[in-house]
Amino acid sequence: MHVTANTSICVGAGQCVLAAEEVFDQDDDGIVMLLDADPGEAQHAAVRRAASLCPARAIELSES
Repeated sequence: MHVTANTSICVGAGQCVLAAEEVFDQDDDGIVMLLDADPGEAQHAAVRRAASLCPARAIELSES
């Protein structure tokens, strides 16, 4: 799995951090910061949940 986060459309809701704190964080303005673009399999379910919870749809996943 490869993760991308579009910071230009992020609204700073923080749902990604709550769902997958090892993969996502927020900067001082609340904008998503990607900590791990290629998380291990143990994180996949949490990352999928984070993407589904994002109100701006700023998180994109590619399965490979």
